[in-house]
Amino acid sequence: MSIDIEDFEEKSSEELEKMTNGERVLRFLAENDDRAFKPAEIAEQTTVKKNTIGTVLSRLKDRNLVRHKGTYWAITDDQERLNTFTTFRQSTKTLNDQLGEEDPEEWETHAADDYPTEKREDEK
Repeated sequence: MSIDIEDFEEKSSEELEKMTNGERVLRFLAENDDRAFKPAEIAEQTTVKKNTIGTVLSRLKDRNLVRHKGTYWAITDDQERLNTFTTFRQSTKTLNDQLGEEDPEEWETHAADDYPTEKREDEK
């Protein structure tokens, strides 16, 4: 599968290999935005396992990043949505690389117990 030259120039070999299944599918569909594909075709072209491609496509559909009609799938026609998602993913990856990935369990450890429902004396 091809990649754009900007990714080729900027990313290391390791980064290029670490694409998620969703990213592989989105990249393939975006590169072929004039066509719609059956899940088996997408799996074959993206090296995503056939037994997981349905889940990947469903998750992308839930995020409004792909369209589905009958047995065919295509990239969203909402370019702004796709650009926003792509920018978010790139920003998250950059921050994770610089600062490390966040741990939701650690958040729970430091989270406040319950938010008080009654007003405090100074708020009355």
